[in-house]
Amino acid sequence: MHPRNEPLSAPAVSTYTELVDKVRLEGAYHTREQAEEALRVVLRELGRQLADRDRPDLAARLPLEAALLLTSHTTEARPSTGLGFVKAIAAHTGATPGVARWDTGSVLTVVAALAGPDLITRILTRLPPGWALLFGRAELAPAA
Repeated sequence: MHPRNEPLSAPAVSTYTELVDKVRLEGAYHTREQAEEALRVVLRELGRQLADRDRPDLAARLPLEAALLLTSHTTEARPSTGLGFVKAIAAHTGATPGVARWDTGSVLTVVAALAGPDLITRILTRLPPGWALLFGRAELAPAA
């Protein structure tokens, strides 16, 4: 079992195969196919959630095949909360919410490491609550 609380160092990923391998390691998937399916589903749905100005910046930090998945759909008018996103992944895949949460966190933790802290912080400021944990970050409440 992969220790989820250890920070993932910035992975050196230049190919889609290397990205899938990073997701497989992060998610402790038994097969490469499981990791790739999680990557495909999460990136497609993530692309629908991101502001048009954020999608190209994130896509530029991913291998071409992953960038195409991220940019393959139009952005939704209103992004989902983090919980709503996980529920959408579960509905799309037929997985339980727990499995969908695991898949989402496994993929987005790797994506966050590739994107870097500045871009992820910018993206998180534009998304509704509940997304930070999916990217492997603490969800901080604003000061009262």
